[in-house]
Amino acid sequence: MSRKGALLRCAAAIAAAGALVGLIAAPAAAKPHHPGHGHHDDPIVIAHRGASGYLPEHTLEAYALAVELGADVIEPDLVLTKDGELLARHEPVLDETTDIAQHPEFADRKTTKLIDGVPVTGFFADDFTLAELKTLRAEERLPSVRPQSAAHDGEFELVTYDEVLDYVDDLDRKVITYPEMKHPSYYEDKGQSIEDALADLLEERRLDRKRSPVWIQSFEYQSLLNIAERVDNRIGLNIDGQGEIPDAQLDEYADTLDTVSLNKNRIIPRDANGFLLEPTDVVERAHDRGLDVHVWTFRNENQFLPADFRTGGGGAAWGDFAAEYELFYSLGVDAVFSDYPDKALAARDC
Repeated sequence: MSRKGALLRCAAAIAAAGALVGLIAAPAAAKPHHPGHGHHDDPIVIAHRGASGYLPEHTLEAYALAVELGADVIEPDLVLTKDGELLARHEPVLDETTDIAQHPEFADRKTTKLIDGVPVTGFFADDFTLAELKTLRAEERLPSVRPQSAAHDGEFELVTYDEVLDYVDDLDRKVITYPEMKHPSYYEDKGQSIEDALADLLEERRLDRKRSPVWIQSFEYQSLLNIAERVDNRIGLNIDGQGEIPDAQLDEYADTLDTVSLNKNRIIPRDANGFLLEPTDVVERAHDRGLDVHVWTFRNENQFLPADFRTGGGGAAWGDFAAEYELFYSLGVDAVFSDYPDKALAARDC
């Protein structure tokens, strides 16, 4: 096949919309990748909360679909239950991602708590035992944007990280899990330790080694230093926002971490209208210090894309997401977090 023909076929594969669940197949080019340390390998595709563009996030079904689509890594966010279990949920608050509102037996559990100093009202996972949480069902967090996923509301139960690890153990290929400890300071204020809960589980399952197929992440630097005292897994700091990361900070991270995981705007800032500005040199500077660079989050819909890549049809319509992948891949990032891992893989392999 000519180069032009190959590119046209790749473009068609990238542009193709996901089919109904059960019919989605990995693109032919999306061969399983075997991730390893080093920014000389192909970029790693991390399924952000599972294949969360297609199915309600942080369900076993969303993780399994991501694996079926060829993802290298699946990413469970972790919160604690009342009885200390690690539950796969994006936040301690259950309101936006479960059917808790349809359970009158739990109505008296609604409360207001401080998360990162901000009062939040809702139902909190740490006020429920795991047995109680197992009576809930997952719901799509963005139903107006992803109605195809919302069509599965009420079908899937909530899962623990232990159950996710059981699933991964039974696969016929290596898939890394990349748990994020959510709001460690929130639990510390309550007298709980999400770091100890995760370390205990990894030690029990003999997954606490440097080469274990488990990477650990958090937005709280101290939390990562704490868990590093107990386990030897690869560890990465999530950094939000936009703006320069000073060399002194990167030096410190290089001494204590393996990875910096950056908001896309840290690598390519956007102007007030959402258009891309000149890329920063943070990827190069991090690599010079031996740090891997992961970047988040890639989504297909116009409302999440830079203005440069938006197309017609409104915010929920898919824009030119392939161009965004191509741009970040060209900058040498080591991994991307994607809600649509098949599209990230197709763009990478094209």
